[in-house]
Amino acid sequence: MRTVVALGGNALVSGGEGSVAEMRDHLARATPELGALADRGHDLVVTHGNGPQVGSLLEEQAATDTPERPLDVLVAETQAQIGTLVVRALDDELDARAVSMVTHAVVDPDDDAFDDPAKPVGPYLNAETAAAADYPTREVETEQGTVHRRVVASPKPRELLESEHVARLVDAGTPVVCGGGGGVPVSHGDSTEGVEAVVDKDYTTELLARETDADTLLMVTDVSHAYRGYNTPDEEPIRDVSAETMRDYLDAGEFEAGSMHPKVDACLDFLDAGGERAIITSIDDVAAAVDGDAGTRIS
Repeated sequence: MRTVVALGGNALVSGGEGSVAEMRDHLARATPELGALADRGHDLVVTHGNGPQVGSLLEEQAATDTPERPLDVLVAETQAQIGTLVVRALDDELDARAVSMVTHAVVDPDDDAFDDPAKPVGPYLNAETAAAADYPTREVETEQGTVHRRVVASPKPRELLESEHVARLVDAGTPVVCGGGGGVPVSHGDSTEGVEAVVDKDYTTELLARETDADTLLMVTDVSHAYRGYNTPDEEPIRDVSAETMRDYLDAGEFEAGSMHPKVDACLDFLDAGGERAIITSIDDVAAAVDGDAGTRIS
């Protein structure tokens, strides 16, 4: 049994700033669950979010004289940072030593996402700073009022340059941590060039699951289930559900864009491509969800 697990950014930090200490605390909860899967014969590929960590680096650049690094380089930095923490935590739970791999996600420069950049990144900006910026910005409503944020495109990945290497390692019994933050966004023609974008981790995870012939796709986030009517008086957890019914919920707008929507969409893409099952659950319910006793289970 091969399982690809996405540790969402919220599962790693739960509203915090993404400090090393905070991530270690969350990983101490997550990795025993992953160890339980490994003990039952699951070969593991683990991806992770990096939003708070990239945000901290962008704020650092804005507030100091730190030399500016492009977004693709920051994604690579945080992949290595978080990857080493996940590997160390996994090594305390698994018999086989895990490896971390910086992963590059090829995007199409003609993707429609580049026509309407919508992914907010970096610090809050005042109106004057936003007007003078040499990058696109967008107004954002916060508890403190209206602010501005830099926005970048969030295209779907077309290819992962390291998928073949990941598959070979997993075939040999080595757990792999990769695809962090959706992967380093690049264009890949005559040469490989970094792209100012953020690739959605959920779609990268789904692509990895297909390209490594996984049986199960597991999305770990900060809620126990996907919900209908989330944050309303009619809120209802979705438990066992068919892909067809989940697609109806998705098309009806049940899931928030940028949050649960891409997770559900990626799960359905995986099942459409021949995957056996997809699961959405919280960091504490991983093993129980795989056993059929927790989470949202789509088949």
